[in-house]
Amino acid sequence: MAEIRPYKIFTDVTCDLPDDVIKELDISLLYLSYEVDGVEYLGDGLSPKEFYAKMRSGSSTKTAQVTPDAAEKVFEEAVSEGYDILHIAFSSGLSGSYNSARIAAQNVMEKHPDARVEVVDSLCASLGEGLLVYKAAMKKKEGFSLDELKKWVEDNRLHLVHMFTVGDLKYLYRGGRVTKTAAIAGTILGIKPVLHVDNDGRLIPLAKVKGRKTSLNALVDAMAEKNIQNYDNKTIAICHGDCIEDAEYVASLVKEKYGYENCIIGYTGMVIGSHSGPGTLALFFMGDKR
Repeated sequence: MAEIRPYKIFTDVTCDLPDDVIKELDISLLYLSYEVDGVEYLGDGLSPKEFYAKMRSGSSTKTAQVTPDAAEKVFEEAVSEGYDILHIAFSSGLSGSYNSARIAAQNVMEKHPDARVEVVDSLCASLGEGLLVYKAAMKKKEGFSLDELKKWVEDNRLHLVHMFTVGDLKYLYRGGRVTKTAAIAGTILGIKPVLHVDNDGRLIPLAKVKGRKTSLNALVDAMAEKNIQNYDNKTIAICHGDCIEDAEYVASLVKEKYGYENCIIGYTGMVIGSHSGPGTLALFFMGDKR
């Protein structure tokens, strides 16, 4: 009988989980790079405060996916230490990093026939990806095998609801998510979009509301439409583009309306933030549909 190897959970830096949670749960990361005014960063670089300050001052930003070579190097290190891997990847609807991880996994397993490197498309982004990984890590602590956990992730990823709004439509326009006319009109009229991530892991506008507070309230109101009482929402998540007061407001509103108290709050990281901009506020929870 073949020896059962211990396994590690991997994900991408786009999960936006706070560093202390990453460390506590022993989660390993693949890093996407980002650029600010032509300077490339990978891993440690700018702090979120510095990053969003630069965006507000007009700095240009762009990002690059994980390469197969970079993923292979990280996977091989863990496999060489005796671990199998379950990699829960950033949505394939938003990045090629999932495919890079698949290529890397195949290469590593060819070199190490006794090892397993399983790659699952989370179809999630930011702390939605992070919350799915967090819940998976809790299941691992309960004793789930690699196969059991892979199936759990595949069965639950489309129940991870992503609802978000942004501070300024120009960043979504720059990324091709809204038209120039909509961006200009939204800025002049104070229109704020409410968006979600669909079943293919892509960003989709849901509604337009007037005013910041209304958009934040709309995120919380949307929870009532998702049969949240039928799902494990002992922990929800909120991420923000350097607007912690808004994140705390939403957390308090969720507690007031639904009674959920345990909330992971973190920054929208630099990779996601490059496309969503300062003032982004996102709410993540489990529901019957996205």
